[in-house]
Amino acid sequence: MTGSGSPEDPWQLTTAPGSSAYTMHRDDDAGLLVCQVGSTRLTYLASAIDDLHAMLREHGDWMPLGAADEKKDAAEGTVEAWGRSADNPVGGWYGQRNGYRGRFGMYLPPLLEELGLVELEHNPRNNRVRAL
Repeated sequence: MTGSGSPEDPWQLTTAPGSSAYTMHRDDDAGLLVCQVGSTRLTYLASAIDDLHAMLREHGDWMPLGAADEKKDAAEGTVEAWGRSADNPVGGWYGQRNGYRGRFGMYLPPLLEELGLVELEHNPRNNRVRAL
């Protein structure tokens, strides 16, 4: 694993298709995961790690990532749709920065893979994830 997840030593990650590198770290004081993609900073609730893993374990099979920007609808049955759903454990968006709340399906699954919690496909498009 690269990085410890602290602000001083963030996880070094790559999107599932391998097209973009980014970092993530925990901000334990705020209860957030901070995702840095170039000059763009996104934040997600830190509970997303355990919540997403639990949902994928319960789902029991491959689930499409379905990454989408906040202003675009997420395809049903995807990680992205679950990350915004009123039916998830937080009752809505895990993304916290207005205007940058989407892309949950893009940035969270590679972190879970790095943590050894999921298996993630690495195709040019239409990747899927499943719990280990």
